[in-house]
Amino acid sequence: VQLQASGGGPVQAGGSLRLSCAASRLTTDSNAMGWFRQAPGKEREFVSSISWREGRTYYADSVKGRFTVSRDAAKNMVYLQMSSLKPEDTALYYCAAATDSSSLRTYRNIPYWGQGTQVTVSS
Repeated sequence: VQLQASGGGPVQAGGSLRLSCAASRLTTDSNAMGWFRQAPGKEREFVSSISWREGRTYYADSVKGRFTVSRDAAKNMVYLQMSSLKPEDTALYYCAAATDSSSLRTYRNIPYWGQGTQVTVSS
């Protein structure tokens, strides 16, 4: 499974961006898709996840109410709509795929990663 993330860029605080992640195919070990981010000098952290079949979503507390994850199973696409962006949201954002959302949320057994897309929020 190959993942291709896109949609990052510069934005002012309070603005919005939509990230996209295209999956080359779906497999039994990619039932859930997730977004992670890594800011300079910090560890990579979980942002959000969604399951392909049920569409069940999870969010990190830091983005709840501001970010929305969605999927288009017909197109093998996952999106992260980011609103009310803050400077602390600045990071390299990665999409990933794993067997289930639990693996993504606990950052364990994640076999597939896309390249990062940079989001820079200025104050």
